[in-house]
Amino acid sequence: MVSFFAPLPKPLLQNPHVPSRHRDHLHDSRLISSPNLPCQNHRSPSLHRLRISRSSDRPDIFADFSGQISDIPLLSSSEVIEGIKGSRENYKGKQQFLAMYSNISGGITTEPSAMLIPMDDHMVHRGHGVFDTAAIMDGHLYELEQHLDRFLRSASLAKINPPFDRENIRRILIQTVSASKCKKGSLRYWLSAGPGDFQLSSTGCYQTALYAIVIQDLSTFDSRGIKVVTSSVPIKPPEFATMKNVNYLPNVLSKLEAEENGAYAGIWLDGDGFVAEGPNMNVAFVTKDKELLMPQFDKILSGCTAKRVLMFADGLVREGKLRAVSVRNVTVEEGKKADEMMLIGSGVLVRPVIQWDDQVIGDGKEGPVAHALLNLILEDMKSGPSTVRIRVPY
Repeated sequence: MVSFFAPLPKPLLQNPHVPSRHRDHLHDSRLISSPNLPCQNHRSPSLHRLRISRSSDRPDIFADFSGQISDIPLLSSSEVIEGIKGSRENYKGKQQFLAMYSNISGGITTEPSAMLIPMDDHMVHRGHGVFDTAAIMDGHLYELEQHLDRFLRSASLAKINPPFDRENIRRILIQTVSASKCKKGSLRYWLSAGPGDFQLSSTGCYQTALYAIVIQDLSTFDSRGIKVVTSSVPIKPPEFATMKNVNYLPNVLSKLEAEENGAYAGIWLDGDGFVAEGPNMNVAFVTKDKELLMPQFDKILSGCTAKRVLMFADGLVREGKLRAVSVRNVTVEEGKKADEMMLIGSGVLVRPVIQWDDQVIGDGKEGPVAHALLNLILEDMKSGPSTVRIRVPY
């Protein structure tokens, strides 16, 4: 048996195009200086504060600079960390970052200001990366194996060779959660083409990168019914939609469009006009004759939570609470005439939808099937079998 607390593994693969020696990104001596700015290795006391004001008679995007910069400090690595720490002191977000692993830095840190990714990482400036997420519930990782399978499939499609084998990636993820002491939250992890340069091709990257972060969300879980709208943002083509990659700008724009229209999320339609998915969740419906419908996964992301919900829905059929379960093309008309509509994903779990555009769904209240499926998922997260729950050894 592999110990979760054995020394973290060294990467298996190095890019054959680049020497294996790692560069030190925090102590890179190549600096860019301006002839008008004196070089110095400490924070300058003469640095004036920069004040940016908006002028009412200037509607353009350019800001007025009323201050004058006499010098820009050249920071040491420790000053960079302190600067980042200081910039976050007054920010009170709803998410806390408890631990991060990076094979580029060589281990795990629990200091949020040190949770950094190199700028020349191709995931940062080219979007060449994939990711996935697993929930942490009562000191257990939920559906880690299922998410990890999808994660590695996405990496293969994105032509990213992982720096470790599957078992070692699994061990690293579990050990990162252990270091965080988090008993309830989420684990998000990425595989990147890695750092090396700012070119388009990843052949100059000296090694692929694995990053993982443990997030504790302080938001209150909300299962109330929500409104959705049909998204006008173009859906990603199937070859990208079925791969969980970091290119999420369409997803972001779809979500923002929904919020601007007083809705929770946008609903994408595929190229043939059938219901596809939300920006980061699947969609399901319950028809008037008690059939649960879910769009097929050939053009959208195959949701791990959605597949688990389908299994529970089969159980509701045996109990007589549903007549049937179908995964097929769903028309907008079918969806809007349904008795129930719900969003399904690792973040929302099962969230009832009570209005789509101007159409009220069913009686405009949270439906019994959505409620039953949510309770089954929550119970599964807390006491499900070992196939979906992995105990974290804190």
